Amino acid sequence: MKGDLFSSRHMAQPAVAPGMTVENAKCLRYTVNGEMLARQGAMIAYRGNLQFERKGQGVGGMLKRAVTGEGLPLMAVRGQGEAWFAHEAQNCFIVEVEPGDEFTVNGRNVLCFDATLSYRIATVKGAGITGGGLFNSVFTGQGELGLICEGNPLVIPVSPQYPVYVDTDAVVGWTAGLQTSLHRSQSIGSMLRGGSGEAVQLALQGEGYVVVRPSEATPQKAGQH
Repeated sequence: MKGDLFSSRHMAQPAVAPGMTVENAKCLRYTVNGEMLARQGAMIAYRGNLQFERKGQGVGGMLKRAVTGEGLPLMAVRGQGEAWFAHEAQNCFIVEVEPGDEFTVNGRNVLCFDATLSYRIATVKGAGITGGGLFNSVFTGQGELGLICEGNPLVIPVSPQYPVYVDTDAVVGWTAGLQTSLHRSQSIGSMLRGGSGEAVQLALQGEGYVVVRPSEATPQKAGQH
C-alpha cells in the first residue's frame, strides 16, 4: 500500500524497551512485561499475549469528584505484548516519578501508569466548591505516569515570592511542596455588577510547578469524568 497514510509518520514503530512511550501526540504505547494499569476504555489496540482485568472502582474512590460522585474505573493489563492507549484524541504526556517525588493530578487527566507507582486519596482544600474536584490522586514511588490533556499543557513555576492562582476546572496537577487554598478574586458586589465570573481560584503557594490545560471543563465534560 502507498500513500501518506502508510508513511513512517503514521506507522507504529518497533518497541525498543519495556514501559511507556509517546507513540504520537494523541496516543501512548506501553510495552508490557508483567503488569500495568490504565483507565477502562482507553485501550485502542494491542498485540501479543495480554490479559485485561477490570479493577472495579479501583482508584475511583480516590479520583471521584465531589460534584458528580463518579470515579475513574481502572483495568490491569498483564502479560507480554504491546498496548496503545488514548482518550478522546487528547494530547498525551509522560511524567517520570522518582523516589521522594510526589505528583498530585486530577482524575480526568490520568491515562495509564506503572504498577510500581503508589497512589492515595488527597483532599484538595478549596476545590470542589467550583467543580474542580474535592478528591485528587497523589502518585508516589518510582515509575511513569501517562497523562492526557485537552490541548498543550502550560507548566507554571511556583515560588514563595510568586504564588499562582488557577481555575479549578483547568488545573491538571502539581508537584510536591505546594500548599493549596481557596482564593477569591472578586467581591460579591463586583460579580452582581457584571464581573468576569472568575470569582474563585485555587491558590498554590510554596516551591514547585503547577500544570494547567488551555481550556475549562464544560458541564458535559465535567459530568463525564
